[in-house]
Amino acid sequence: MSTRKLKTSGIATISALTIFLCAFGNFKNAHASQAASDAATKAGPSTTDKDQVDLAVTVYNSNLALVRDVRQIHLESGVFPLKFEDVAASINPATVHFRSLSDPAKLNVVEQNYEYDLLDAQKLLQKYVGREVTLMRGEEEANSTKWVETRALLLADNNNQPVWKIGNEIVTGLPTSWYRFPELPGNFYSHPTLVWTLDNRGADTQRVEASYLTTNLSWSADYVLTVARDEKNADLDGWVTLANNSGVEYRNARLQLVAGQIHETTPPAVAGLAKAALLEAAPAPPPQFAQEAFSEYHLYTLERRTSIQNNESKQISLLNATGIGVDKRLVVEGQSYYYRNRQGIGNAIPETVKVYYVFKNEQHNGLGMPLPAGIVRVYQSDSKGGVQFVGEDRIGHTPKDERLRVYVGNAFDVVAERKQTDFKKIAGDTYEMEYQITLRNHKDSDVTVDVREPVGGDWEVLNSTHKWQKLDSSTIGFEIPVEKNGSATLDYRVRVKW
Repeated sequence: MSTRKLKTSGIATISALTIFLCAFGNFKNAHASQAASDAATKAGPSTTDKDQVDLAVTVYNSNLALVRDVRQIHLESGVFPLKFEDVAASINPATVHFRSLSDPAKLNVVEQNYEYDLLDAQKLLQKYVGREVTLMRGEEEANSTKWVETRALLLADNNNQPVWKIGNEIVTGLPTSWYRFPELPGNFYSHPTLVWTLDNRGADTQRVEASYLTTNLSWSADYVLTVARDEKNADLDGWVTLANNSGVEYRNARLQLVAGQIHETTPPAVAGLAKAALLEAAPAPPPQFAQEAFSEYHLYTLERRTSIQNNESKQISLLNATGIGVDKRLVVEGQSYYYRNRQGIGNAIPETVKVYYVFKNEQHNGLGMPLPAGIVRVYQSDSKGGVQFVGEDRIGHTPKDERLRVYVGNAFDVVAERKQTDFKKIAGDTYEMEYQITLRNHKDSDVTVDVREPVGGDWEVLNSTHKWQKLDSSTIGFEIPVEKNGSATLDYRVRVKW
């Protein structure tokens, strides 16, 4: 063989060997990068809530909760998968954080998965497409049922209509009492599970913490305001109503509540939550929450541990205040359109007389605690010593030393009527209007009615039968006393320029 041919053959051999080594190297790299994913699919250790050593739940009043689950678990060495069971079904996987509390520098998370393909009969059947299933059918024979087993290959299952191959025939619509499956597919979970691929170079037993946000765990405040017979004093009981529909139970948890409007980039949908009935007539236990300012919110910490069952609504006492000074207000509120058009066709217009209870959230008044938003249900003592429901209203978050105004309904025995007695155009953009408001009191006690009249534009009161007050740039206020079984009439005239 010539020297030229030997050289050519040697070059070809070296090139082929180089290609082989590169391909082998790429294969090794691909195999190494696949190791983490393969580890997540193989069987590995798991942990349940039986391993819990601490659990803390912070619930926001926006259908959101932060869960911190601490467990003492046994870990393998090297890279391996860990199944973290008993987590909320409504978990937001993007918020999950896992760490070791014992040796954080030597335990790393390589990969994280959230398995939510939960086991049910229909999904199990769909997983067996292309596999054999045992069909169990009942046949009547001599007044008894004989159970017949049939092995069938599931070809398809669309819209709950399975297609079978039995022998050499394709069968549909086959009545079946139940199915028997040889095994449970490996990618099925009976409940939501977090799966981590971990790299452990530390101890084989460590304390770890998993934290995450979940929806469908929410709280709200409910208040019971019991007004005395004389309507001068009242008792206020506050309750926290906690609703858990997150898909998991929280046992022996440290509970904290956050009141305030937090900002979320994608606010979760608010689920309808059932509210437990309040035992209004029963005395409330002492307050159990410690309150503190937290950022721009308020944090309420339950001073004991509690358990929250799944699909449970429970109530915990928030506050109990007695002897609160209250003020009952009867209010007539006009409408702004009254001052732009002629009103009535010779008849007075009936007006609603609204009823409010007003009190101040201050320490001097037996309160002084920041009150979370919620519903105030108002009760009042009757002449027989009983307590009757008189109305309810929703309040917003109320800091200490602020005034609360609770609307409970409309007056029955106090009547108001409005009549426009004059309307005159003075100039192209100037008008004069005169109104008469008649108040009739059918109660056995004197009352005072607040009349609030909204006026637009540039206005002035020309005359009035009662003292008036400019409440703001577009509201006139009057306080009209009305004697028991009597009446009072307010007449006033305004000039308005638009």
